[in-house]
Amino acid sequence: MPDCTIQSISTYDARFALPPGAGTDSIHATSEYCLAMTLLSTQDRQRGSGFVLTLGDGNTLVCKAIEMLAKPLEGMCIEAVMADFGNISRKIADHAALRWLGPHKGVVQLALASITNACFDLWAKSRGVPLWKLLLNLAPEELVRVLDLSYLEEILSKEKALSMLNEQLPSRAQREAILKGGYPGYDTSVGWMDYDDEKVTELTKKALSQGFSAFKLKVGSREESRDLRRAAMLRSLVGEESTLMFDANQHWHLPDALRICSELAKFRPHWIEEPTHPDDIQAHVELSRALSPIKIAAGEHIANRVLFKNFMRAEALSFVQVDCTRVGGVSEFLTISFLAKLFDLPVVPHVGDMGQLHQHLVLFNHIGLGLKVEFLEHIPHLRSHFIHPAQVKDGVYHTPQEPGASADLKVLCES
Repeated sequence: MPDCTIQSISTYDARFALPPGAGTDSIHATSEYCLAMTLLSTQDRQRGSGFVLTLGDGNTLVCKAIEMLAKPLEGMCIEAVMADFGNISRKIADHAALRWLGPHKGVVQLALASITNACFDLWAKSRGVPLWKLLLNLAPEELVRVLDLSYLEEILSKEKALSMLNEQLPSRAQREAILKGGYPGYDTSVGWMDYDDEKVTELTKKALSQGFSAFKLKVGSREESRDLRRAAMLRSLVGEESTLMFDANQHWHLPDALRICSELAKFRPHWIEEPTHPDDIQAHVELSRALSPIKIAAGEHIANRVLFKNFMRAEALSFVQVDCTRVGGVSEFLTISFLAKLFDLPVVPHVGDMGQLHQHLVLFNHIGLGLKVEFLEHIPHLRSHFIHPAQVKDGVYHTPQEPGASADLKVLCES
């Protein structure tokens, strides 16, 4: 196994214009996806790539925070870093000056996520395996050492996490069929807010022909009637057997959310996503109770494991949409997946990475933790920029085989 000492740390501000209307929702109108990248270079030319998603000039702030936070990793061997990553990542997150800006949320949390994701990418590359295989090959004790379980000890101690992993070991082989069959996907890109009805219809028919059977529509229009008309249109297009979800991107305050979600419930959605402000746990509780059996999904803007713990305890959500490019990276994603397992909740990630890293993580969640297979969001807009883009065929994510976390950009290898 190569030494893989981190000799230098750099950042890259990657920005990609999207086609008109793509990526738009009720709050975010910018058709530009940006990646704040961490690059960990070693003496043997291995390089770890990690990133988080932003939507514009915020990328500059995150890259600067990465430069400040990542300094302790310079000169360290990646094996030494990952052997104690739970403690090391906690020290990085608790930077004496930058923690004041969070704690554990916002620009600083995104920077930690980018750094963390680069560490996991380099670790998998150094061992010559894809990230999903690296995680599954770790002994339970090794896996638990990459987790920061602080502030969760009353329900998720190291001993409890070890017990959860060991309980799943005897039945792992029964779940490994997913590696051959692939992980089912759902299509978000048919229903962006600024797409007109004709565009939604065209893209939905194309997605159906490509094997997708689950679709998401952006809601939260200025005129409520537009949301209801488009919801009816999409339900008619995909048929009664297909799965339909609605995503409001935090647009409504509670009274509006209660009224509009009740109307949208007529179209039998699998979930209604981010119906109100992401920090308002009590509003999510009220919505979950009022709308039952329609379920609430949230997590894209739930910033850390402590907030997720409180959402789960309060029964404020039914689908956990944790994103390793929004919380503190792969490590905290895994921690939150352990919490979801404790509360018997499905993990259906938001893919701020376009599914690149998450295709690895949902495989670990199913095989290693015994979480139920749901589906993984598919957004194809950046796939041409990755060296190893996620392979989604017949509506299914096919298991990646290349070493690493599938995070390398073409532009950095060409430069």
